[in-house]
Amino acid sequence: MTTTRLADGRELLYFDDSEPYVSGTKTRRLDDPRPLPDRFLPIAGPDGVALPVTGPELRRDPLTGEWIPMAAHRMNRTFLPPADANPLAPAKPGAVYQDGEIPAEDYDVVVFENRFPSLLAVPGVPDAPTVRSGEPMWTVRPAAGRCEVICFSSDPTASLSTVGPRRMRTIIEAWAQRTEALGALPGIEQVFIFENRGKEIGVTLHHPHGQIYAFPYVTPRTATMLTEARAYRLRTGRLLGRDVLDAELEHGERIVLESEHWVAYVPFAARWPVEVHLAPRRDVPDLPSLTDEERGDLATAYLTLLQRLDRFFVGPQGEAIPLPYISGWHQAPVAEGRQDSRLHLQLFSVLRAPGKLKYLAGVESGVGAWISDTTPERIAARLQEIA
Repeated sequence: MTTTRLADGRELLYFDDSEPYVSGTKTRRLDDPRPLPDRFLPIAGPDGVALPVTGPELRRDPLTGEWIPMAAHRMNRTFLPPADANPLAPAKPGAVYQDGEIPAEDYDVVVFENRFPSLLAVPGVPDAPTVRSGEPMWTVRPAAGRCEVICFSSDPTASLSTVGPRRMRTIIEAWAQRTEALGALPGIEQVFIFENRGKEIGVTLHHPHGQIYAFPYVTPRTATMLTEARAYRLRTGRLLGRDVLDAELEHGERIVLESEHWVAYVPFAARWPVEVHLAPRRDVPDLPSLTDEERGDLATAYLTLLQRLDRFFVGPQGEAIPLPYISGWHQAPVAEGRQDSRLHLQLFSVLRAPGKLKYLAGVESGVGAWISDTTPERIAARLQEIA
């Protein structure tokens, strides 16, 4: 791993798996020639007076207790740029300047702070709740977290499913390293690693990449899962995630992939038209806790699963339809509920048939009352069929 800073002060890290960079014989480009100002410098207002930088804020929903980030600056983020203006592509050979995020002319895996973050800790701004306009119902605080982008390949036409086991292993190492590093930052309570793929998901950059969010709070879904797992432990003395996996293995109907260290299955109460969970056989709370053997096996198992999912739907001529999906690693929070947490990946798609999407309408968006358009057993049967 090699660390540097971009012109505006954001951190960038190269994770290499190719020579001469692995041995250190050669180093990736570390300078950023762009004339970007330091992101935390005061900004001149309309009257010419310098104003301090303000970051996104969190507002507490008084009806649910959930924190909602307000990040209006993201309205101006890059949206479906042309191929010659891809900010995640490597620098063009010989180019004096280009407004890309990665200064090197080639890279294996790279991680950098998002230029348009939803969460950002501004130096000198205390992370403390305050009341807005004197109204006790309106609680706000800085959105003092961190958002990172991870590029899986320098090839803009690649996808995570095509990177190969060696590169996937590098990506896993990067995920684990960033989980540990971000979890050690002041005020961070949860690290969530995810990937959005496909225009149907709303992806605005088609370069193969994912994201890493370091939250200054425990997210709502994680809090719900922890509440359920804690109640289960108090009632039975057992780990809920362990017993869920054991039940799936015992009955076997929804198991779609097994390796030495990993099991993929369609969950009993799957919500989405396509949904799979990938879990380690051993009880671990997060990615940094995986052994070398488990990480190596994960590289192969995850690729196998992704390649199978890309054959889930077929077109009118029998051609495979690349699956649009969201995948996310559910890891233990930094401090809260670690004894009740068990690592697993959740991957799901909004595609319910070729050309047809699952829309979250009235009861699902309004009150979170989910209705499935299929059954978990049908999803599993299809994945078993194309194995």
